[in-house]
Amino acid sequence: MSELVTGDAVVLGLRPAKLPSRALAIAIDLAVVLTVFMLVSIGLAVATVSLDEAARAAVAVGVFLLVLVGGPIAVETLSHGRSLGKLACGLRVVRDDGGPIRFRHALVRGAMGMVELLGTFGVVACVSSSVSERGRRLGDVFAGTLVVRERVPAGRGLAVPPPPPWLVGRFTQLDLSAVPDELWLAVRQYLTRMHQLDATVGWSIAERLSADLVACTGTPAPQGVPAAAYLAAVVNERQTRDVRRVVAASGGGAQLYTPTGHPQQGLGVRDARPTGSYAPTGTHSTASAGTHGPGEPVGPAGAGPSSAAGPTGPADSTGSVDPAGPGGSGAPATKGFAPPA
Repeated sequence: MSELVTGDAVVLGLRPAKLPSRALAIAIDLAVVLTVFMLVSIGLAVATVSLDEAARAAVAVGVFLLVLVGGPIAVETLSHGRSLGKLACGLRVVRDDGGPIRFRHALVRGAMGMVELLGTFGVVACVSSSVSERGRRLGDVFAGTLVVRERVPAGRGLAVPPPPPWLVGRFTQLDLSAVPDELWLAVRQYLTRMHQLDATVGWSIAERLSADLVACTGTPAPQGVPAAAYLAAVVNERQTRDVRRVVAASGGGAQLYTPTGHPQQGLGVRDARPTGSYAPTGTHSTASAGTHGPGEPVGPAGAGPSSAAGPTGPADSTGSVDPAGPGGSGAPATKGFAPPA
């Protein structure tokens, strides 16, 4: 995987296309372009029979430049880097920073393609792509582009870790409308890769992202909550709102279970209550924890912000043991969010 770093210091995990897949895509594109060129040439040859030889030669040169050079440039520009061959092979041309290409990128690639592909029958392109670390031919080097794979094998996506159970539902009143998409992307990328970072670097990134998020929402983060846990809880709240909006737009009327124990309209799950119970350390009293009965969730998630403050906050992020447990077995509670050490 090629890790490209943007100007905002966001690492993009792109998969450069290998030589075999690129060669197959180019072969498909050339077959289509040559077919169109032959059909247009035959049609113009019949239409220009009455012209002299010089005029027919000028028309032939114009058709060559228009179809074999201008055609691929126009297709890549309009499709943002996806020609017919690349679409069939699951490839796409992007800029070095991961963004979509524009006309100037396609123009440089098309002009160099005449030399690399048509002038040398693809020999120069194969050699340059083989020696390049990211499989780039000369046209990609001069244009500042990269051919990447769009089809990533399933199961390799990194999911955002869930927040601690004692933070779920704490930010239902938080205004997220002013948070830009770029900040959401940076937060998601940090949460999915925070365990791969150095502890000091990860802590500083979490603090900076948390401060940016607080500045956008206008609401300070709860005292004593780690920055990584705060980010995970806010992202979870946004995902919950997105699910509710989608279900409401589709006309769904099922009950949405929330950790507070009160069903709400939304997701198509009814009474999806866990069999175990969650009780942070020091909150085993049924009066303060809000226990509703055997097997129902307990904890500060549904008791409001005041019940989550104090010594029962971040210390419970790694899970706790309920002495009673399901049926008095003393089973450990479900583990929650664990920021990097």
